[in-house]
Amino acid sequence: MAIEISTTKKAAAPVETGASMPALSLRRTGVSAKDRMFFTERLALLLETGGALQPSLLALKEQTDNVHLSAVIGDLSDEVLGGKPFSRALARHPEVFSLTYVNLVGASEQGGFMHRVLTQLQQMEEKSEKLRSTLFAAFSYPAFLLCFSFAVVCFILVVVFPKFGNLFQSIYDQLPITTRFLMAGSDILRTYWIALIAGGAGMLLVVFRWLKSEGGKEVIDRLKLKIPGLKQLFVQVYMIHMLRVMGLSLVNGVSVVDALKSCREVVDNNLFRRFMADIEHGVDEGRGLAAGFEQAAFVPSMVRQMIRTGEESGNLAVVMERIADFYERDLEKKIQVVSKIAEPLMLLVMGVLVGVIVSSLILPIFKLSKAVH
Repeated sequence: MAIEISTTKKAAAPVETGASMPALSLRRTGVSAKDRMFFTERLALLLETGGALQPSLLALKEQTDNVHLSAVIGDLSDEVLGGKPFSRALARHPEVFSLTYVNLVGASEQGGFMHRVLTQLQQMEEKSEKLRSTLFAAFSYPAFLLCFSFAVVCFILVVVFPKFGNLFQSIYDQLPITTRFLMAGSDILRTYWIALIAGGAGMLLVVFRWLKSEGGKEVIDRLKLKIPGLKQLFVQVYMIHMLRVMGLSLVNGVSVVDALKSCREVVDNNLFRRFMADIEHGVDEGRGLAAGFEQAAFVPSMVRQMIRTGEESGNLAVVMERIADFYERDLEKKIQVVSKIAEPLMLLVMGVLVGVIVSSLILPIFKLSKAVH
């Protein structure tokens, strides 16, 4: 059973990160993921080589160049020196250390294997950062081409087309439809550019606020899990984050319920969070994890089968980590395929766009030259 896995080691009680936050805790932290990875890796190394926790924290405080991280480490050192558990000290800074981080450190404090857990947290964060970088690299170039194409079209309509406007008026009835359309667009841009910019900015502001609202988030979250193509992409991303955190938590003695609570913060989708809350409720009632996974239609059948197998065999943590690794490799392959298709497709679109604009200028010029002769 899955519950057996979570009790093989003595688990620490979950830490509420929002409780009794001091004034020192940073609401708008200047600590990046890279800074946190630096802290985790160095602390794991110091502890593994036999260093005590509080002196190791003081050494790290001197090593970091980030004043915000230095302040956080200094507070951690003071709390540990005062006899507080390290996990409780971490919980004072929820902007820097997630609930997963705090709960895993709390479990390691009970078992005496903190350096190993910190190393695992470091590896997990490196994998998450690699996934984010892969996604960004895959979609940043097509996005750049799209913006560049838009800028080129606006430049041609505002700067180039007006120079031919008077020239084309004499043969306006003979102009191709594309030339007439572009001339009209040029006139609108040059005449109403202030209103267009103000209207576009206002529309973007309205859309941005709507996306930040509860209703907007709900709609976007539903679309992520319903639109074909996007659904498979987002489900895989969510599963990678969720199962990796779950597997790491369970293998280090965190209870199933606490691990599920930790997973809620790593997935930015309200529907998926409700799915995890339903699983948590089912575990509380003794139904197990597999039953909860089978209730969600968007969960791939392979995940359902492997979770049930892992729960029955008592190797749930290992199974979850294997699924996360498999999906990460599969997602990287899909992203590579998409990026290879997207780049030439965007270049083709740009070529067609430029071809239409150039032909809209050249054809009328040929007609004028024939008329002159």
